[in-house]
Amino acid sequence: MDISISGRVQSYEGPPIAMIKVSVYRGARLAELSYTDDDGHYRISLPAGEPITVRFDTHPTLVNSREWHPSVIANVEATKNIVLNRSLLKVGTHSETGGVAADIDALAAYQFAAIWTEQNVDSGSEAYGKEAAARLGQVKYTSDVLLQIQKTLVEHFKSL
Repeated sequence: MDISISGRVQSYEGPPIAMIKVSVYRGARLAELSYTDDDGHYRISLPAGEPITVRFDTHPTLVNSREWHPSVIANVEATKNIVLNRSLLKVGTHSETGGVAADIDALAAYQFAAIWTEQNVDSGSEAYGKEAAARLGQVKYTSDVLLQIQKTLVEHFKSL
């Protein structure tokens, strides 16, 4: 039986975001992907089964590749239809826009991306690394813990 994963991606200020890559993973395998339309909507169909991780991110070949930080939702039960709406943090905005939770969400998404690029789960690792390092380099964290994670991730993506 197939299930549907759908939703809307928007900025924290409210407007929808077009051309965000929505990737669905099962373990360390890319299961399916789609892009948001002009209204920020997406829909993906895949077989019901083991839990999934859903990543919302830009793509290095698109004009918005340096505009938005990614987001990730891990270990989602995939036995029935799912609606996942997501807000993304715009690169260059102050962390108060989405708060500390938005900062942590973006860093977690970059961590997942680091693992998947290292394992060649996603294609285009070098191009993605360049864009990710540029986006991450613009974040101004105030927590020493978040700064250390940011530094480690920037170094990883620059090394691709």
